[in-house]
Formats: sequence, structure tokens, C-alpha cells
Amino acid sequence: MWLFALFLIVPLVEIALFITVGGWLTLWPTLGLVLLTGIIGTGLMRWQGMQVLAQLRGDMGQLKNPLSPLAHGALIVVAGLLLLTPGFFTDSIGFLLMVPKIREVIIARIGAKIEVQSFGVGAERMRPGSRRNDDPGVIDGEFFEIDENVPPRGSSGWTRH
Repeated sequence: MWLFALFLIVPLVEIALFITVGGWLTLWPTLGLVLLTGIIGTGLMRWQGMQVLAQLRGDMGQLKNPLSPLAHGALIVVAGLLLLTPGFFTDSIGFLLMVPKIREVIIARIGAKIEVQSFGVGAERMRPGSRRNDDPGVIDGEFFEIDENVPPRGSSGWTRH
């Protein structure tokens, strides 16, 4: 239901703002302003996207949790889409999403509702509350014993040597 209201309210707000701003600035300056916000938004999206991509590469290289740069990147894409959409209301929301502190608040609010179960790279898995062994001489693993006289489950025994 809220999605329907959003699709109804946002265009009405945009039309009202176009009429109001168009009354102040006239047609061509209003259209120029809409075009200018799209160009500035594209540039901001590219610049901040490159910064977030560099942070993501650094975090992945150091085996850190990449959740924060990924969330920032997703919000930058949403902001870019809003800035490319013609309108003053969507542009203002898009410009607000380009501010890193505002994105951090949004990520913190959404993150408070999400529980991370595990994070891992390759064979190494980190669970919340577990500690990582930083000694490179220690190999952590699990094992189970195999009885040589009993064929593996699902095996016909024909391939045993």
C-alpha cells in the first residue's frame, strides 16, 4: 500500500514544484536547472562511486567485512538514479544521499534491523563472537574418521581399490 502511495505522491509533488519553480524562473531557466542537476548528479555519482570502489578493493584485500562499502555503493546508485530523474524533489533526495554522513545514518538504521550470520572468504569463515587465529603455523579444520571396511554411503563398492 505504501508503494502505491509513493507512486502517487512523488509525481504530484514533482508537478507542483515544476509549476512553482517555473513560475519564478520561467520555462528555460527551469529546464536548464533540471538539466544541470542531472549533470552534477552524474559527476557526483561517478566521483563518489570511484571512492567507494577503492575502499571496497582495500577492504577485500585486507579481508575486512565489505558490507559498509557495498551499502554506500548501493545508496550512491540510488542517489544517482534519483538525480537523473527529472524533478526537484527527487533531486533533493538524491543530493542528500550523496552526503556520506547521511548515508551512514541510513546504513546504521537499516543495519540495526539486519543480523549477519557469517562472513567468510574461501575456507576461512568468521562467525559473530568467534575469534580468528592469527598464527600462520596453525591450520584449523574439521575431520571425521573413515572405516576402510565400510563402503561410503551411496557407493556400490566397485570403485574401491
